[in-house]
Amino acid sequence: MSTETKCYAVLSSKGPLEPTTIKRRSCGPNDIAVSIKYAGICHSDIHTAKEEWGPIKFPCVPGHEIGGIVVAVGGNVKKFKAGDVVGVGCMVDSCRSCACCKASEEQYCMTGAVYTYNGTAKYPHMLEYTPEGGAVTYGGYSQSIVVDQEFVVLMPTNLNLAAATPLLCAGITVYSPMNKFGLKPFHKFGVVGLGGLGHMAVKFGKAFGCHTTVISRGSSKKE
Repeated sequence: MSTETKCYAVLSSKGPLEPTTIKRRSCGPNDIAVSIKYAGICHSDIHTAKEEWGPIKFPCVPGHEIGGIVVAVGGNVKKFKAGDVVGVGCMVDSCRSCACCKASEEQYCMTGAVYTYNGTAKYPHMLEYTPEGGAVTYGGYSQSIVVDQEFVVLMPTNLNLAAATPLLCAGITVYSPMNKFGLKPFHKFGVVGLGGLGHMAVKFGKAFGCHTTVISRGSSKKE
């Protein structure tokens, strides 16, 4: 049985975020129901809501940096339990059968990942799939969310959840190439721009032990 949850949504590309309600599906056998405590604000949320990247589905509930507490799990779920601190990032499903998905690189799903908001339940294995296109996905600017266990991560309990939640988009966006290309403590590391992603990169650069330099248009952020 679906449940209603309060949220903030945009109803048109020219309108503001405003309070409304949406329906979340019931917790299926492979699902985790999460009470959302924090949702980061990514600039892509703004671009999407304003349809600057193309047409979207309204109402649109943004938010793909989600931190919360597990309140229920499905019968097949073994690695999560009620009370766990968890996170949900920018996608909530994929085809699961292509080479990328089988290599645990669902972000490169060859037929397209299902994004946390403004996506659709387009794959037959999804509970809200229909031949006509499937239910629309709604993001983290809401009180709760239900997500398949394969697209949920445990969050370390020694981290401040409000501060850690942006790691689910901004953080992984900069960490991934740093790790992929083998950044080492003896490397000199340049960060272009000290914005939302840039300041994360600086923190990671320091943690990696690199000589880290910010490249900016001015010195206003130096201190």
